Amino acid sequence: MLPTPDRGMRGSSVLVSPRDLRERYAAYRLAQASGLVRLLPQDAIRPLYRRAREAMGPGDAEDPLSLLVRYCERILPLPPFDVWREDLALNPEAHLEDLDRSAAAPTAGAPSTLEVRELRHAGRPWRAKLRSFRDQGVWRGFIAFESEPGISAHRTTTIFCESDLSELRDRFRSFSSATLEAFLRSALP
Repeated sequence: MLPTPDRGMRGSSVLVSPRDLRERYAAYRLAQASGLVRLLPQDAIRPLYRRAREAMGPGDAEDPLSLLVRYCERILPLPPFDVWREDLALNPEAHLEDLDRSAAAPTAGAPSTLEVRELRHAGRPWRAKLRSFRDQGVWRGFIAFESEPGISAHRTTTIFCESDLSELRDRFRSFSSATLEAFLRSALP
């Protein structure tokens, strides 16, 4: 796991798995490409779509928007993963603002992991993930618990509702280990 600086708590760090970082990076790239498509004037869409079909093949002809977004993702000069990860570690607040302003913000069906904390329960290590999404102008979130990466998570119901994404993250950070363990116990079958 990679430590990323946590500017909200002195001297501490938050551990984020490489898989979580890769998911966030993929979401970032998709949001940037979707943003570009939304900015294009209507008369530029059709020629760009033709170029996308030529470059990427007709495999996604049934979903032209998806093909166009993936093509834009390919042609945009986005930073490579290592540069993006370093920027995330140095400027976490800017990444939260970017996510908050994005029209392609996470949804209830595809929430984003904002923060990961570790805890122990019954002698085993667990990871508590703050999963969030935008819903009707506010940010909502829940905690998903994993005993091992890739193992199905146990989750709470939606327990966070904040107008600001950093406030939602700060509330999650304010929970003590005992509080996180209590949430875990409530989520276990």
